[in-house]
Amino acid sequence: MALRLVLNCREIPAFLRSTPVPVAFSSRHLLNPSQFAHRTSLLRYSRQARNTRGAESFAPKQTTIVPTGIPGGSAALESGYIDPSRLWRSFVFTVAFSAGSFVGVTIWEYETVRSRAMEALRAKLNLNWFRERMKANRREMEQWRKDVNGWWDKLSPGERIFAPICALNLVVFGMWRVPRLQPMMLRLFASNPAAKAVCWPMFLSTFSHYSLFHIAANMYVLHSFCHGAVATLGREQFLGLYLSAGVIASFASHVFKTVMRQPGLSLGASGAIMGILAYVCSQYPDTQLSIVFLPMFTFSAGAAIKVIMGIDLAGVLLGWKLFDHAAHLGGALFGMFWAYYGSRNVWPLREHFVGYWHEWRGPPRK
Repeated sequence: MALRLVLNCREIPAFLRSTPVPVAFSSRHLLNPSQFAHRTSLLRYSRQARNTRGAESFAPKQTTIVPTGIPGGSAALESGYIDPSRLWRSFVFTVAFSAGSFVGVTIWEYETVRSRAMEALRAKLNLNWFRERMKANRREMEQWRKDVNGWWDKLSPGERIFAPICALNLVVFGMWRVPRLQPMMLRLFASNPAAKAVCWPMFLSTFSHYSLFHIAANMYVLHSFCHGAVATLGREQFLGLYLSAGVIASFASHVFKTVMRQPGLSLGASGAIMGILAYVCSQYPDTQLSIVFLPMFTFSAGAAIKVIMGIDLAGVLLGWKLFDHAAHLGGALFGMFWAYYGSRNVWPLREHFVGYWHEWRGPPRK
């Protein structure tokens, strides 16, 4: 279900006036444990789950996953029962992580400005003699650094944010291909409210993809919207929004699975990407979009995000299990919140923290 949308450049700012912006309806997948059974022989279903079909209408659905290939088979069993009281752990982690993300990017912003100011001061005072002398002894290293810096400087601000995010996703994707790592990947890189490890998988799963199509589709969409979002938000605010939207999407998934008593594994970056997509569409709702194969039909960005969220809402209400629709909605709602309120009222509050951080850091050393 992938669409390629083209922006009408007459109704958007200059930084968005680029060649077609492709948009695919990204997905946060519900991980099907059976794919491991026939591909890697990693999982097998408990016979106990098969013998309880008669009680399915009265008891919570239960899928017990037992990773094989582990000494003694001593892997933790994931129970089908989800204790609602455990949602507090997920909620506290979500709030703490989201706040920590924005605090972290604020420190990053401050340190970047401070570093640039010090470099300019040292260059003006000609106090950079030590670095100049070291360059003479390490020409080859410096040449390599110049080549890397030259490549990096040619990237747009959005691509500079996209590149490391994509690299992390590719590394995690590669880790799924290593059989010995898959028990650990299931435990830490797939979000499940019924698991023993609840908190950190909410974050790590946003960088986790098992199938090639899944990671390709999500990275395609992220790359499409990075330029416009970073140009509007700045790289620090963009990263705070992206990371927070990913964890909030995982929390929304936890709430839905707990209420519906449907434990299961889910992973993917689409919750975070939906936050970015919803932000851009909310900021520029009148921008005209069209499907590349049907250029005669146009629709607004505001209508597009409503349709996407409507599909996910239908998936939640009708119990569709193709994607993690609750996670999609969670990420999109946070993106809309940030577009209408957060960027104007929450983000400026960082100035108070910057003052405290500046006092704690003290005056810069020459």
